[in-house]
Parts: sequence; structure tokens; C-alpha cells
Amino acid sequence: MSASSTRRGVRRVVAATVLGLLLTGAATAPAASAETIRQRQWYLDRMQAESMWKTSTGKGVTVAVIDTGVDPTNPDLVGRVLPGKDYATDQPGDEHTNYDTLGHGTGMAALIAATGANFGGNGSFGLAPGAKILPIRLPESGAGANMAEGNKIFNEALAQAIRYAADHGAKVINVSQAAREDTPEVAEAVKYALDKGSLIFASAGNSGNEANLPEYPAATPGVVGVAAVGKDLHRTDFSQYGPQVDMAAPGEDMVHACGGKTGLCTTSGTSDATALASASAALIWSVHPTWTNNQVLRVMLNTIGGPTDGAKRNDAIGYGIVRPRIALQNPGDPGPADVYPLPDLAEARQSASPSPVPSARASEPAKAAASSKGDDGTSWLGLGIAALVAIGAATAVVVRKRRTATPPEPRIQQHPSPQQGFGPPPVMPGSVPPPGQDSGTS
Repeated sequence: MSASSTRRGVRRVVAATVLGLLLTGAATAPAASAETIRQRQWYLDRMQAESMWKTSTGKGVTVAVIDTGVDPTNPDLVGRVLPGKDYATDQPGDEHTNYDTLGHGTGMAALIAATGANFGGNGSFGLAPGAKILPIRLPESGAGANMAEGNKIFNEALAQAIRYAADHGAKVINVSQAAREDTPEVAEAVKYALDKGSLIFASAGNSGNEANLPEYPAATPGVVGVAAVGKDLHRTDFSQYGPQVDMAAPGEDMVHACGGKTGLCTTSGTSDATALASASAALIWSVHPTWTNNQVLRVMLNTIGGPTDGAKRNDAIGYGIVRPRIALQNPGDPGPADVYPLPDLAEARQSASPSPVPSARASEPAKAAASSKGDDGTSWLGLGIAALVAIGAATAVVVRKRRTATPPEPRIQQHPSPQQGFGPPPVMPGSVPPPGQDSGTS
């Protein structure tokens, strides 16, 4: 798994010790300007967050953030973070302590539930600022003497973390970390959480312009795999593609609260997109608390901004870009309460093989470890092995970075028209920059 990077804009390369996070760019403090932090959050404007917040803020919904820890003292997260669980027992602190310098878990929590309280009310906002965050800290991915051992340690903790989240009231489970291998324990934990009534969203990965090998748990049956789109609402170059992708959300140049010196970051990655998908589910569930996980997901899929060429889905954005505003306005029939709406889980349960081979057809997004081809059918397995870069002794999970080499592009669809859910950003009043902003890095 690669951790090499090209520089973009003012971003600096993430330290090689920051492992296990699906980020494509390191964090920086936004430069001083006449804009507020909220005005820099372009994705909230495109999703018309203020309009949605008149109907729902995600209140009453708990979102588990399985990550590097969540700092409850971050001003934009004060009052949002619950007691949780720490599986990174070899690290100082607990689930309220980030072991990575960027505070990745804090950043994901902020994209979901930040309240904008920082800088005198001019801080960053999450898409579901009324939701609560259940922090669950995983061990560093570099633990272990080799990649196999690191994968084992990661997946053992992930399986426990998913079960813990389901047992402690998390309707939505956000996993913005990944491994190259799945395990029966993780697959069983996913089924357990679904049976308990939770929804699980996970990052598809950020090596779309590299080897594009499937990552888990996004490719685990029963998990909603999330890809990233940019400001043009097309798949970003780094966002991984394939049958494991179920939906997409904004994931480029995301300004949000995080760890680090400034408490603010600008990042790009499918991690960020996953947080917005999780927040979207929280917004819908808050308004329809009696719905099951299957019904919430079905409405998300039914109201999604899908491909515009008539295809049911494609490998770039799955069934389309999540549109919670449409789901809140006109959810339609949520359908049966006890039927999971994506086909991969039923196919996995019906298969006699523990590792069913997914279909490569655009209309069949089954997930499994055997997927190693690009959209043109070219095998990326050999290239993927050649592209893996070892960092230290072991890297079961590593930071995703952009690289200059680009594989064949999947078919990219135009995003639906503005009236379907994403409109132009509203005109917002100008204001002075919040205090303490400069051009230094976090």
C-alpha cells in the first residue's frame, strides 16, 4: 500500500508515521481572508445545508466514529462527543485522544457533527450538527512485525469496534480506515451490527490513480462503500472505483475542525466523503426515528443523484451522489423494514464460498476480495503489488496519496441538474475573518 505523494497547493506531505487513514492531502490552516470558515465549506453550500437544518440537524442520532480517537475539547465538538471505547491500548490516552498528529478521527467527527462554536460562533460546521459522536479508537496500523500481522491486529480491533458501536446505541457507524484484507470476524461483526439495526459506511479508498485494489471494510458485504466527488461533482482522481462503490459524496478541499495546532484542516479523501454519507443518514433518521436501517438506506438510494445516462449505477460513483435534502423533502416509500436494499449481502449469504467473486457489471455491485480489475477489465493486481511501498516494518493500512501515474479512467457521469438536489451556493453575507487565522500549517 502506497504512502508516496505529490504536493498540491499549500498542502504538506503527511508524516510517514501517520498510518491507517484514508486521506489524500495533509492538513493546513486556511489562509486569512474575508471569508468565514463556514463560507469555505463549499460542500455544505452545494448540499444546501441551511435549508436542511430547518427540518433536521441529526438530533437524537448517535454516529460511531471508528478511527484514531475524537477530541471532545475541540471547540466545534464540545457537547457532541460521548464516552466511547479505546482499542489502541498501546497508545497513550484513550478514545478521546488522537494518536496521529492531524487528529483524523476528530476531523471525521467534525465533518459529521461540528457546531461552529469556535472563533465566537464562526467555526466549522458538520452536516448533522445535532448528532452525537461515539468515539472508538483503533490501534495504529503499523502495529505488528509485518503486513500480515498488522492486518490481523487491525481487523481484530475493527470487528470488536463494530460490535461495540452496535451494542452502544450507534445507529450509524463511520469507518474511515481500511485494510487490504477482510476477515470472517469483520464480516460477522458487520452482519451483527446490521441485525442490531445499525448502518455502516466506509471509505472506498484513495488509490484510484494508483493500483485501485479493493479495501475493507468498504468492500465487505453489508457495508456501504463511499467514493469521493470534487467541486465539479465528478469522481476525484484519487477516489477508488469498482463494484465495491455504492454511493459518493463530496471529498475534495474539505475545510473542517480537526487536531493539530490550529484546530482546523483542509483535507481531501474518501474519508471525508464517508463522513458526509454518515451525516446524511443521521439527518434522515432523526426525522424518521421509527424507520429501520434498511429503510433509511433504501431512501438514501432512492433519492440519490444517480448516473445521467440511464445506467442504474457505475463503478465511479455507485448508485450516485447522496442527496439528503431530497430525502428529507420527499422520501417516498421506505419499503420493507427487514430487507437490506443492496444486493451484496444477500449474495454473500447465499454463496457457498466464503469469498464470492463480485460481478464486474455496472448493475451488480457485489463486493468481495477477488475484485482486482479496472473498469476496462485490465488486471491491476500485478501493478498493485509493484506499487506497494513499505513504510517502516509494517503497513497494514496506510495514508492514501495522489501519485503521478494514472490507470485507465472509469466512465465518469455528469451530476444531476441543480433542481435535483445540488444547487449553486447561496449568497452569503461577507464578514471579517475569524481570529487566529494565518497561513501556518496545523
